[in-house]
Amino acid sequence: MTFTNRQKVSLNSIASGDCIEVMRSLPWASVDFILTDPPYLVNYRDRSGRSVANDGNDGAWLKPAFRQMHRVLRPDSLCVSFYGWNKVDLFMDAWKSAGFSVVGHIVFRKRYGSNARFLSYRHESAYLLAKGRPPLPGSPVPDVLDWEYSGNRLHPTQKPVQPLKTLIEAFTKPGDVVLDPFCGSGSTLVAAHELGRQFIGIELDEQHHRTASSRLAQREAA
Repeated sequence: MTFTNRQKVSLNSIASGDCIEVMRSLPWASVDFILTDPPYLVNYRDRSGRSVANDGNDGAWLKPAFRQMHRVLRPDSLCVSFYGWNKVDLFMDAWKSAGFSVVGHIVFRKRYGSNARFLSYRHESAYLLAKGRPPLPGSPVPDVLDWEYSGNRLHPTQKPVQPLKTLIEAFTKPGDVVLDPFCGSGSTLVAAHELGRQFIGIELDEQHHRTASSRLAQREAA
């Protein structure tokens, strides 16, 4: 299937460009689940100097991006969004302004400290957001999941595949379409592919788009 309004976007592929513009080319209610890791609005830079596109503090893209996510998500479906804990007010405002309801909070437990200030940072977190009234799962997954260190070799904030698989398996069925508008190195898309789900990825940074595309091509050829 190919969506052709403003930009060609195919299932099981990664579009290169601004996710707001790309999502405008997707029909209403065309995806079944969203799992995404947007920039945290913290001007992040890792030890080697790598940064994340659009990670500035103003977050002007935040509300329009989540409005588009809400539009393309099927009614009575779910979205999982990571967020910057010290910018939670901006994220929460964007989610609720788009029409999402907050229905859960997920903590990803680390065995190591990724940074330290007043506290040693030993977790990542995400909110579970609902469009409409999704049915309750028969066997809910825990809201605390283990986190494996990815090494951040492919991306400065690379997420491990296994906990993403846990969420995709819990909230979708085989053949469903999983969207990640900020796909980075493609971890969400790898997880979806390994579970027999269809996917759409979007990435603004050209280098990360190439990395994610190559990663998926290798998986599909295996």
